[in-house]
Amino acid sequence: MFRLTAASLGGCVLGASLLLPQPAEVRAAQPQARAVAPDPVVRVLVLQGGSARLRPAAAAAGLQIRDGAGRVLQQLPGQVVLQAELVNGALQLQSVDELPEPEQWQARELWLEALPGTDELDPGLWIQQRRYRGRLQLRVEAGALQVVNHVPLETYLASVVGSEMPASWPLEALQAQAVAARTYALKQRKPAAVFDLQATTASQVYKGVESETPSTRAAVQATRGLVLTYNNALIDAVFHSSSGGGSTESSGDLWSKQMPYLVSVRDFDDASPVRDWRQPLDQARLRQAFPELGGALGIDVLATTPTGRISQARVLGPSGQLALTGAQLRSRLGLKSTWVRFELAPSATTASNASTAFTGVVPPPLPLQALTLPAPLPAQAEAVQLVAVGRGFGHGIGMSQWGALAMAQRGESYADILRHYYRGTALQPFNELARTAAKEDGQVLAVSR
Repeated sequence: MFRLTAASLGGCVLGASLLLPQPAEVRAAQPQARAVAPDPVVRVLVLQGGSARLRPAAAAAGLQIRDGAGRVLQQLPGQVVLQAELVNGALQLQSVDELPEPEQWQARELWLEALPGTDELDPGLWIQQRRYRGRLQLRVEAGALQVVNHVPLETYLASVVGSEMPASWPLEALQAQAVAARTYALKQRKPAAVFDLQATTASQVYKGVESETPSTRAAVQATRGLVLTYNNALIDAVFHSSSGGGSTESSGDLWSKQMPYLVSVRDFDDASPVRDWRQPLDQARLRQAFPELGGALGIDVLATTPTGRISQARVLGPSGQLALTGAQLRSRLGLKSTWVRFELAPSATTASNASTAFTGVVPPPLPLQALTLPAPLPAQAEAVQLVAVGRGFGHGIGMSQWGALAMAQRGESYADILRHYYRGTALQPFNELARTAAKEDGQVLAVSR
């Protein structure tokens, strides 16, 4: 996420406004006063790989290790460092400090939690370069080490808001992000699965304790428990950085299902640094993106959505052609969005000597929907290359974060922001919804940004 320099928000942003009576509809400026409900726990996959190094936070009194049945195996005081890795398909956890007799544990599953310190009840545990509150579940899955963070929802959100949005942005924008992220997290819970969410843009970004700030905690606290609903059910509160095209996308134009509240609306992301961008695509990158074709000589845009995003494309390569959706094309090329066109331009190696590189061939001045590169010659440097010319960052559906910033800057409330991007929704406490709503069918839109 790009950072915007703005006046920092302090912890004093909470005030008398929290004590005012507040209606439940998202059209209201502030939510109703509500009783504090038990904080649900979410399970977030924070690491998957071959090994991990763990240690308690400096404010912790040490850490505790439990087995899969919950039995305490060991309490280790101080700043002990542990190494987790797979040995013969099993999880091995070993202390790496200079101890007379290093300790070691082997199991299919282990749990770690920080021991409360004098200043913090939940100081958290470091894993690699990030610190997480709550508990860490270490387990073996498909020959890999998985680390799942079990953390109270509102604690998790204070980090998500700071990971997804600059903490210096106006409080109303941060509050809109808090409600959207809370709704998204609760909608994504999967009781039968090992984890509910991932810590990346595959779900929503979660960078741990160091992304918490006074302003993000204030935004979460001010909206505590509030979620977005449609017909008394949680919505899929997806969001993105910047639409780029002047309007957001309807879900049905890019995904398999049209949600009534995820319709195309005007965006206000003119200040976004990624509203317009260019990305060169040299032959090496194209070969890596389309190995089955031996690279790409051209990209043919077959269909676009009403807002201009690619929905279907065809890639032409030395050894064939390949049909892709816009999302698949974006993923393969590492593009910021599917609002993109392609043009020909001098390659980086020949731009300084364009007269000899082009020998009278002038690249088209405007983006084209179908382009074909000249077949590469082994003895010649690449003269021209494809350039992706695009707008925005993300899938373009739901709330635009840069649009939320613009609305907050002009004095609109977080409820106004949510009402604009999630049409026809209501804002209500989750504990109230859980008591009154019918059980959900469990269907979730599987999306990534």
